[in-house]
Amino acid sequence: MNRKVFLVFIIIFQATLSWGQVYSIVIKDGHVIDPKNNFDAVMDVAIADGKIVGVAKNIDASKATQVVHAKGLFVTPGLIDIHTHNFEGTHADQYLMDGTAALRPDGFTLRNGVTTVADAGSSGWKTFPLFKQNIIDKSITRVLAFLNIVGEGMRGGSWEQNTTDMDSKLTANVAKANKKDVIGIKLAHFEGHDWIAADRAAEAGRLANIPVMVDFGGAKPPLSIEELFSKHLRKGDIFTHCFAQLGTRESIVDSATKKVKPFVIEAQKDGIFFDVGYGGISFRFSQAIPAIQSGFYPNSISTDLHTGSMNAAMKDLLNVMSKFLNIGMDLPAVIKATTWNPAQEIQRPELGNLSVGTEADIAIFNLRDGNFGFFDYAGDKIKGNKKLECELTIRAGKIVYDLNGISEPVVLKGN
Repeated sequence: MNRKVFLVFIIIFQATLSWGQVYSIVIKDGHVIDPKNNFDAVMDVAIADGKIVGVAKNIDASKATQVVHAKGLFVTPGLIDIHTHNFEGTHADQYLMDGTAALRPDGFTLRNGVTTVADAGSSGWKTFPLFKQNIIDKSITRVLAFLNIVGEGMRGGSWEQNTTDMDSKLTANVAKANKKDVIGIKLAHFEGHDWIAADRAAEAGRLANIPVMVDFGGAKPPLSIEELFSKHLRKGDIFTHCFAQLGTRESIVDSATKKVKPFVIEAQKDGIFFDVGYGGISFRFSQAIPAIQSGFYPNSISTDLHTGSMNAAMKDLLNVMSKFLNIGMDLPAVIKATTWNPAQEIQRPELGNLSVGTEADIAIFNLRDGNFGFFDYAGDKIKGNKKLECELTIRAGKIVYDLNGISEPVVLKGN
C-alpha cells in the first residue's frame, strides 16, 4: 500500500469513527450551578461547535468525542473577573499601562476557571490600540476593557492627576469605535479634592452609553461617597473596592456601629453596583464580615489582579471567592457574583451563563474540606473549612486547563 492510499484510508477510517458522534464534549454527573437559568442540581452539559447544546439529565456520552467526568464536582459558567490589570509591558516606570506590574492574563486566569476578564482602566483612549494589539488580540482568555478617563491610562503618579488629559469626548469616541472590546469607563487614583475627574468619567460613560467603574479615594479629607452615589453616578455604574478601609476614602461600613451605612444600602437598591476589587490594600475583613453578616452582599467579586496583589493577601479569584464562602455567603451566591452578575454589570448578557446556544465557557471546581487560613493586608485572619480549587476550564468549547486529567481522552496540548 503506497503512502497516498494509506493516508486516504486513515482519513476515511477517522471519519467513519466520528459519524456517530454528535458532541465534541459531554460533561457527566457534575453539580451544575447556573444562576441565570436557576440550575442547582446534578446534570450533564453537552458542547458542539464551540457552543452549549444541552444541559439535562443523562446526556449520552457515547456520542461525544471527549467526556469530562465531573462526579462530585461543581460545574459553572466560566468565571468573569471584572477588575484586573493585564496591560503587561516592559516599561517599569509606567505602572499598569504597558508596564511590569500588569499581568498577561492566560497564565493566571485559565487555571482558576476564569474565561473572561475586564481590564480596569490600564489603558486610556491614547494607549488602547497598543493594549488591543499586544494583549486583547493575543489572549485565549476573553479580554475586555474599561477605558481610563486619563488618555494615557494608568501610568501612575502625576500622569493620573492630569485633568487636562481627561477628555470625555475622545474617550467616548474610542469606546464607541471599539464596542466589541470596550465595556466601560474607569476612574482611579485621583487625589484632587473636587469632582472634575468623576464628572468627566461620568460624561464619557453617558456619551458612550456604557457604565463607569469608580476607584474612589485619594483626597484628604475624603470626599463623600454619599454625594458620589447620589449626584455623580448613574444607575448601572460600579463602585469598586467596596470593602476597603483606608484613610483616604470613606468606608461603606461605619467603624463605630459595625453596620452598613443606610445610604449605601439605598444606593445598591437604586442600581449602583458594588464590586469587591480586592487588590493589594483594598479589602478588609473589618468591612466585609459585618456587611455579609447583615445581608449586604457585593454585586460582583473581583481581584484587582496585578503583581502587587497576586502574591499578597489576594492571590487569585478562587482564594477571594473562598473567603466569601467562609464569612457567610453560600456557594450559589458566590458563583452568581462571579458569573451572571458581572455579565450584567458590563452589559454582556451572553456571558456568565450556560444557556443553550451560548459560547461554551465553563469552569469545573472541587470544593475542598479542610482547615484553611485566610488573611487580609492588615494581618487580620480567619479560619475556614472550605476552599475552591479549579479542576478543569473550557474556553470557547475547548478544554484549556485540566488539573487532574478528568477529561477522556486527555488531548490538551501546550503551545
